[in-house]
Amino acid sequence: MECDIQANKLVCNCTYEPCARKGKCCQCIAYHLEYNEPPACVFPPETEKTYDRSFARFAELVDQGKLTGR
Repeated sequence: MECDIQANKLVCNCTYEPCARKGKCCQCIAYHLEYNEPPACVFPPETEKTYDRSFARFAELVDQGKLTGR
């Protein structure tokens, strides 16, 4: 399966502008898991902008009911 980078970029909420992985979801997920964190796309925009992409922050948002199907 080919990755539709342009379509992926339209929904990517990563605010790190020099990121070379924008739109390349497989590479992005692998990169962030290597650093023991989920990628930006699993966080609401206001949280993603803080760059706190820890699993602890993710779990906190789940506990607070702030992560729902989008």
